[in-house]
Amino acid sequence: MKKSIKYLFLLAVVALAASCKVDDPFVDRTVSPVLVLVKGANGVLSSGLTTEPSVTSPISASTNVGLVIFELDKTGLLDYKVGIDSIPVSGLQITYKLRATGATVGQSSTNANGVAPLTVAWSALGVATPTTSTSVLMMASGTHKGVSFTKYFRIAGSN
Repeated sequence: MKKSIKYLFLLAVVALAASCKVDDPFVDRTVSPVLVLVKGANGVLSSGLTTEPSVTSPISASTNVGLVIFELDKTGLLDYKVGIDSIPVSGLQITYKLRATGATVGQSSTNANGVAPLTVAWSALGVATPTTSTSVLMMASGTHKGVSFTKYFRIAGSN
């Protein structure tokens, strides 16, 4: 009898300890209201699976990159015939900044296809003479339905 009471008490303590939820003290995260993909000068979209996608832009001309922004319609999530639908977001204001300094290098609004293009000279990105090893850390921010989001990416020089 005494043994079974000890086991029940131990089981109750373990169950109580396992049921406590601990918040992350370092990062307060909110789910992004949109899916943001980065598009390079070659027109190829990032996969969306990388935290910091890298896109290329020719060093012989101005950088030509952009974001493609989709809102995800999850109403058909449980119906395998429908699934999740990606709807382009138009008219969304995007601000492009350098991550190193926080300086704004451009602003753009998304078009009907959800694309917010950025065409800027390499010198505006802090690169006087770009080479194929040039890499610039960027961030793009916006607000959709009252929720702010930021996408980090990298622009790499190419031939």
